Amino acid sequence: MARQMTTERLPEDRRKEIFRALVEAQDQGVKVEESRKRVAEQFELAEAQVRQIESEGLDAVWPPL
Repeated sequence: MARQMTTERLPEDRRKEIFRALVEAQDQGVKVEESRKRVAEQFELAEAQVRQIESEGLDAVWPPL
């Protein structure tokens, strides 16, 4: 059910949490594609949603950047 939720419907603090998990995985040496897959599974999202959140976080320079 959560996989069908668009990223716009997720609260910003939740999107930031997802972005942080993505960045932290990559900081630990996980390749980008694998980190997206892991985070998508962890937060029960589609990988496309994770990519949207990743893009939003990069554009807005969310922590931990």
